[in-house]
Amino acid sequence: MNKTFLFFILAFITASAHAQQFRAGAAVRVITPNPLLPISGGIGTPKKATEKKGDLFVRAMVLEKGTTRVAIVSVDNLGWPSVLGNRSRALIKSIRPENVLIGATHTHSGPDAYGFPDQSGKALADLPYLDNCVRQIAEAVEEAVTKLQPATLKVAVGEAKGKIAFNYYADELYDPRCGVIQALSASGKPIVTLVNYAIHPEVIGSGRGILSPDLCGPLYDKIESKTGGVALFMNGAQGGMVTADVRRQGGKEENTWEECIRIGELLGEEALRLVGTAPVLENPSLYCASRSVAFPIESEMMKYIIKKSPLGYQLTDADKVSTQINLLNIGPAQILTIPGEALPNIGYYVKRHMNTKFPFLFGLTNDAFGYMLTKVDFNSFKRYEYISRTSLGEMTGEIYIDNALKFITESPKPTP
Repeated sequence: MNKTFLFFILAFITASAHAQQFRAGAAVRVITPNPLLPISGGIGTPKKATEKKGDLFVRAMVLEKGTTRVAIVSVDNLGWPSVLGNRSRALIKSIRPENVLIGATHTHSGPDAYGFPDQSGKALADLPYLDNCVRQIAEAVEEAVTKLQPATLKVAVGEAKGKIAFNYYADELYDPRCGVIQALSASGKPIVTLVNYAIHPEVIGSGRGILSPDLCGPLYDKIESKTGGVALFMNGAQGGMVTADVRRQGGKEENTWEECIRIGELLGEEALRLVGTAPVLENPSLYCASRSVAFPIESEMMKYIIKKSPLGYQLTDADKVSTQINLLNIGPAQILTIPGEALPNIGYYVKRHMNTKFPFLFGLTNDAFGYMLTKVDFNSFKRYEYISRTSLGEMTGEIYIDNALKFITESPKPTP
């Protein structure tokens, strides 16, 4: 055989193998406003911030195999609507827009990203700050692309032990499982560690004048100090009302930065414990798909917010909003996004029907349309008055479940 021809054959085989190699990269941007901005913990007038504890971040991880490239972005904010996310997607040139997942950690100690209008229709969101965050998200993703390198994968799902979360409405009705996805470099060091857990980061809350990532900040610090790389937090189905367990004897709550440190570090330690014994997967598979789902807006409060916000929410018609839902297979893990705060029963039900022993749900991702209840829960109990009022409507949970199950059925099963 001609040596030149053999050389080209070997080069082609090598290039083809390299093109199909699993790769990962990550990057971080600080989005702490300077000077500090008022804090939004939900609907209502933001509260003045007088100090900060920790920084707010954009954290991005990019995964690639063959022609498939996916970005997963975490933003330290109460929620990150698609009207902002889509502006970042338009700036990102190296990844298809539908393959960019942007989720909020749901800290209750960050600036308003919804543009909540008050009773007069005036919104107090700082639009230049949000413009900067939009650019920072795009820049973080593009930097993560430049850092792509050959990687292996570790995946784990298991119960996070200790005093971390509980359901404020009914103690035990929450999902204690923590999911971890960790990409490792050729030397075996973590490139990125993603933690997926359902919890309200509201230890400090919005009323104390402290701007903060809440428990997510100490979580990042714990993981990065112990393993290196970039830590990322994606929330889960934490609606109604899965919150940080800061309870003390006599019903007293310890809403302090020290409790943020305790809970964040404990969750970080548990995530590392779970993934520590997971097998290393060589050249895992990668799959990403998206679809659009429309939800009717029945809540008068939600209609008012969407129509009066200066962000310019796009309506499919007068009474519907449309959003993107993603399904990802990363090795043996399967991930579904949730465009809001789904109640734990919805999370359990969807996870039970996923085609894997490693189910992940990314809550408040691609959109953050309030609480998502099933029709039998909607306005059924006095306890559910607030979350029903701040939901799009009675059928939101049902529509999500139907679309999620169909998405699972029509998608390939995850494989290592």
